[in-house]
Amino acid sequence: METRTVLRVIVTDNDIRKVTLPSKPQTLDSLIEQLGQHLDLPYTFSLQYEDADFNNALVNLTDIADLPEKPTLKVISLVTSPTLSQADTDIMSVNSQEESPLTRQDPWPETFEIPSFSVNVEYRLRQGNLLFMRDKTYLQVPRDMKHEVLEKLAEAMYKFKAYPREEDFNDVASALVKKHPCLFEPGSSTGWNGWKNSIKFKMGNYRSKLRRAGCTDVLVNSMKRGSQDSPRNVKKPKRFEINFLPNMPAGENESSMESKRLEIVEEMKKRHPSSTLIAQYMDITFSLRRKELVEKEPSVKETLQRWPALFRESQIIAEFNRITSKNLKQEFFSALDKNTSRFLEIFESKKGTAGKKLSEYLIQMKSANITDVTARRTAVLRGLAVLLGEDTTDFFKTCFDIDIVTPQVSIGILTVVPEDSPMSPQGLPLEVTDTAIILEGLIAMDGLENVPHAMCFVFGLIYALNMEYPSQLKYTFEFIQRVFLSLGHKSLKPKLQSLKNLLF
Repeated sequence: METRTVLRVIVTDNDIRKVTLPSKPQTLDSLIEQLGQHLDLPYTFSLQYEDADFNNALVNLTDIADLPEKPTLKVISLVTSPTLSQADTDIMSVNSQEESPLTRQDPWPETFEIPSFSVNVEYRLRQGNLLFMRDKTYLQVPRDMKHEVLEKLAEAMYKFKAYPREEDFNDVASALVKKHPCLFEPGSSTGWNGWKNSIKFKMGNYRSKLRRAGCTDVLVNSMKRGSQDSPRNVKKPKRFEINFLPNMPAGENESSMESKRLEIVEEMKKRHPSSTLIAQYMDITFSLRRKELVEKEPSVKETLQRWPALFRESQIIAEFNRITSKNLKQEFFSALDKNTSRFLEIFESKKGTAGKKLSEYLIQMKSANITDVTARRTAVLRGLAVLLGEDTTDFFKTCFDIDIVTPQVSIGILTVVPEDSPMSPQGLPLEVTDTAIILEGLIAMDGLENVPHAMCFVFGLIYALNMEYPSQLKYTFEFIQRVFLSLGHKSLKPKLQSLKNLLF
């Protein structure tokens, strides 16, 4: 009879955790995969263990048979810093000696920091600021100086986004005048409208240079003369993705990455695929995968065939991290649990049709167990859509385990409940046999723990597959994105802002 396995795991020097597995893993790959899921680690890693033969010194774990009882393990990250490449000289300013990472690491900052300019420009700006402070004299900016300022600003903005939004241009222009008040425009309503327009034109010019240099995230939108493509079809981040269309890693091309993709497909056919190999090759092929999904927009069925590993829980978490630099599972459930109590208070205060439905959710939740985390999470996620006035009928589907039928919906969650379950199809599915994610009428994932986990991974798959939010729940998903995961600007649509105000 198999017994539980208790592990002491050193993630970092300041993060040491106790992990209990239901049984002892039979292979090293299985151990690594289970630890990755338990610890929510979005990167590839190997393990070391304390070996009693060497006075408990750490040695590499290469065989599961070497694992002692109640071992101490150390996680060793296999993810190296992104390869750096020298930027094209036509793009970067002549004085810039920095190298640019192939993938972005940070989202658009809360406060945009104006970069430093050349010594000559910085001196002229400093003198201009002194004159402004003394007698409010505005600097007359010569053409060569303005060119350098705009070029440097475009370069700094591109580090965060290839296609900044209107509010981003406002941030940069206002930050420029705030740092250098001598650049204030007295005839402008804001003092920086002219600068904003100039930055916009320069950013477009900068993207043209990058396009000629072969940068993927702007090259995808190059239109040939006479093309019928509409500017509305420009492929650019819609949900604040940091790495929407990354460039290929150094030393790789489409042919080499396609070879690795085929190896992933073959590995996934095995009974016990290697999690280490899959994670490593999925990292390497990220740019190829994004190019396919963004440019060709393949069906879910085709993507399941070409990228089967993308539909594993660990890889959804990893892919979301590659795209947004956020830990999906950790941040999703942290925000959900943090706000659960307040949501339940709001549910209890609601009246009318919405209040009646929310009251039913609360009754079912309490009848299960008011301290049951899954019940509380499920009630909040189902109730969130009700608060936002959205219909969940075509998204949350329920069937009995003796009559499983896949719903023909574009995006949805299917919950399978026991035949003798007292729950109605419109109720909260708290006693489940299985939970699955439906995409384009296909079961994309099944065997999920419960509805909250399915909701988390649906959100991750939408980013991973570059899909649109389900139309009937667009506000619900946008609330999760903007409020739970802090992906986007602070300004919200009125309906979302009203709910956020109730929460905080």
